[in-house]
Amino acid sequence: MRDMIDIHDNAISIREQCSFLEFNRSSYYYEPKPVSADTLKLMHSIDEIYTKHPYYGNRRMVVTLGEKGFDVGRDRVRSAMHAMGLRALYPQPNLSKHNPEHRIYPYLLKGYTITRPGEVYSSDITYIRLLQGFIYLVAIIDWYSRYVLSWRISTSLDLDFCIDALLDALGQGYPIIFNTDQGSQFTSIQFTGELSKREIKISMDGRGRALDNVFVERLWRSVKYEDVYIKGYESVRDAYSGLKEYFHFYNTERPHQSLGYRTPADVHYNGKHEYVSKC
Repeated sequence: MRDMIDIHDNAISIREQCSFLEFNRSSYYYEPKPVSADTLKLMHSIDEIYTKHPYYGNRRMVVTLGEKGFDVGRDRVRSAMHAMGLRALYPQPNLSKHNPEHRIYPYLLKGYTITRPGEVYSSDITYIRLLQGFIYLVAIIDWYSRYVLSWRISTSLDLDFCIDALLDALGQGYPIIFNTDQGSQFTSIQFTGELSKREIKISMDGRGRALDNVFVERLWRSVKYEDVYIKGYESVRDAYSGLKEYFHFYNTERPHQSLGYRTPADVHYNGKHEYVSKC
């Protein structure tokens, strides 16, 4: 996907282009395995179905895909969902594989009442389709205000773009608890180490339980239905520009019912809303 960034503009170096896109250079030099047009079409359809029905496992996904004209079996769907970093929202074998050498932390938010902005941060990764390919998006949000603190894009499920987003978010303040799923990016020593050295408590979703991170799942649904599916981004540069515009809208202009129809930025920077967020 290297050609998604315009490398022919000699006036702008690769470092500068990647910096402009908030896109780590390791992803630029990463050579992805070729993905056929048929596989890409399948992955895009899985993304649409999953976004609408995130509780679908691979069996129901196969049936729904069949209704859309895809003749695929469970193994191919399972493989595609794994490549996309997807897992259904009920206990099952987790498709976001963690490294067995990495420590898994307990989920700390069950019954936990969040009383202010900056108390709990949460992060996740999602698949973003392009017209001729795909990228991955990581975001970090404040649970109380739903404010998107930071985000990054990458052509691979590497660690660097997650660390970049983490350091950006922590530059805005340290939460008491930081919650993620059990993916290898978040269980890595580098990621958890950044949290531990700041004495931030680490919380991880139960295995196969994406609802433990429900606010990020809702963010992904909004991003895709309100932006990605409508605009049909052609390149990484297009996706970056459009997502930057959307997240600004999401944070500062889009009212949330759960926030008493205030915006995330208003709640995040101007204090409490009338509801208490209980996990």
